[in-house]
Amino acid sequence: MERTILHSDMNSCYASIELLHHPELRGKPLAVGGDPEARHGIVLAKDQLAKKAGVKTGMALWQARQVCPQIVFVPPHMDLYLRFSRLAREIYADYTDMQEPFGLDECWLDVSQSGNCKGDGMTIAKEISNRIKFELGITVSIGVSWNKIFAKLGSDYKKPDAITEISRENYRQIVWPLPVEDLLYVGRATQKKLNLYGIHTIGELARTDPELLHRWFGKMGYVLSVFANGEDQTPVSVEDYHAPIKSIGNSTTTPRDLTTDTDVKIIVYALAESVSARLRENNFKCQVVEISVRDSDLYSFTRQHKIKTPTDLTSEIAERAMELFREHYHWRKPIRSVGVRACDLVQADCPIQLDLFMNEEKRERLHRMDTTVDVIRRRFGYESIQRGLMYQDRVLSNLNAKEDHTVHPRGYFVDGNKTGAYA
Repeated sequence: MERTILHSDMNSCYASIELLHHPELRGKPLAVGGDPEARHGIVLAKDQLAKKAGVKTGMALWQARQVCPQIVFVPPHMDLYLRFSRLAREIYADYTDMQEPFGLDECWLDVSQSGNCKGDGMTIAKEISNRIKFELGITVSIGVSWNKIFAKLGSDYKKPDAITEISRENYRQIVWPLPVEDLLYVGRATQKKLNLYGIHTIGELARTDPELLHRWFGKMGYVLSVFANGEDQTPVSVEDYHAPIKSIGNSTTTPRDLTTDTDVKIIVYALAESVSARLRENNFKCQVVEISVRDSDLYSFTRQHKIKTPTDLTSEIAERAMELFREHYHWRKPIRSVGVRACDLVQADCPIQLDLFMNEEKRERLHRMDTTVDVIRRRFGYESIQRGLMYQDRVLSNLNAKEDHTVHPRGYFVDGNKTGAYA
């Protein structure tokens, strides 16, 4: 049976959600990102007005201001965007449990088995589009096809608030004339190389000998050929316990140079508190802890540690980070910057393998303590309750890392089972 794959993409996701909560900004070009007061950082997202004025994602804020003097900057509220991502997935779940997020704002849906009770792909796409608009107050563009790659091209084909079906009958007319850089995983370097070989459209790529592409790009050459010809067989993942983002992390340039393990521990715990609080807020746990360090000579390193049991506990994240630090840094120079990140995220209710040597009662007490601290800080502020460690240096501990965070969407080749698309 022919598959029916949908790709739903929230239009200008971050900016649309901000406008929903700040209707007074409607009619003005808006961009999300950086620190509007300090005027540093980059554009993470922009609305349609800013886009028409020439503002691009990744621009420095001052560059965006030059291109569009009337632009309004707002800081990102990632927790809010995660909430909308979850709400959208709850709507998708009414049509299929086979949904695979591609970042916060995009998701593939396999509705092949839903036809008898929900209608064909276009019918389902229209219903989802209407529900997102009515229930969430934002719009989506949806692509409908028999494979994931063309479904994504369909959602990109017309924006905003559009539905495009790419079928076996029309894909040569819709997909093949598109510029080659519109294809997933054709970045700037690949586009430049393809252009040098006279390949400018997806159709020209599709008609190129796969062996020739393999000589130019290695194994990825086969992938590009499969993608361009609509032969990708990668399945849409059944809804599982993986989070729609890769990681939640914090990093900071420290108020002063760090010169001792205690200095580092204070910063690491401040960062770990922020990371673990965000994990709990968004119902995630991590399976990998990462630390990054940069010293006064700008020497830097990043190290990761896989943990046995998924966690959202501040103490476990901080202790793993400190283990990594002590193992890999030998105090050649003072330290200027530290980062802590929780990676390989899963849903908080994922099943776990119990460890005979792990005290689950103690972990539960620590979880209740962390949750209580979250509640107190939400009501009375960050400094209303702090660890005794923080009183050893009030300069270093005066860091509310939770107000400065980063999250990272998941990629297409997020796990090992994607190789089947081109094997």
